[in-house]
Amino acid sequence: MMRGGICFALLLLVSIAARAETNCVDPSSLAGSAVSITRYLDNQERDAKSDVIGIQGTGWFQSTNTIVTVEHVALAMKLSKEAWKQLTVQSSSGTLSISARIRQVIGDSKEKLAVLELQSPVPSARTATVRSLPLEPEERLLTIAYPRHEPRSVSGRFVRYATEVPLSGAALLELFDGDDRFAVDHGASGAPVFDCEGRVAAVISTVISQTLRSPFGVMRISTPWGTPNVLSVPINSAELSQIN
Repeated sequence: MMRGGICFALLLLVSIAARAETNCVDPSSLAGSAVSITRYLDNQERDAKSDVIGIQGTGWFQSTNTIVTVEHVALAMKLSKEAWKQLTVQSSSGTLSISARIRQVIGDSKEKLAVLELQSPVPSARTATVRSLPLEPEERLLTIAYPRHEPRSVSGRFVRYATEVPLSGAALLELFDGDDRFAVDHGASGAPVFDCEGRVAAVISTVISQTLRSPFGVMRISTPWGTPNVLSVPINSAELSQIN
């Protein structure tokens, strides 16, 4: 009788897990809201000591003429609130070149969000819905990012909100694709993190990793399984609703 009870409990848990998996949002329904954003620096902006010719990140449509990303992406692109500068925007609808500038920087933590104003609206843009409630531990999440210009859907979970300095206020996530803990990587900064109802709950900021040197070369490794591997900026729906 005990074995039967255990088997029934296991079957029940599997059934619940499968139902939760089924009920989570389909990534294809969100693809139009996430975009790759790239800015190629002009000759005056390039560092003579570096071979960097441009900066690439990810963002998402807050409206048909605004894209939200993280502040460090906008600053690396040398965008400003005054001058219009050319961006290449890539989405599931195609690629376009459009002028943009910083409309507003929002947030009160170390990493902030930058709202980019587009000089003309993008009619095909799929605007994202913003979540108003805090995330709960173990809540399932999904991001659509453009690491190395390639769209990628990656799932995972919310671990906790950081309280320690200097990460205070950040949302700590564990995101992976199979065994790949670097599925979210360079170029994914600014990507929207969706909850299971398709609402933006956070924006990716930084991948947590460390570099090890050995006689065989330099190796980059992720955090251990079961621990956060991505820092993100929590969404404040009140701040976004007050964008000028």
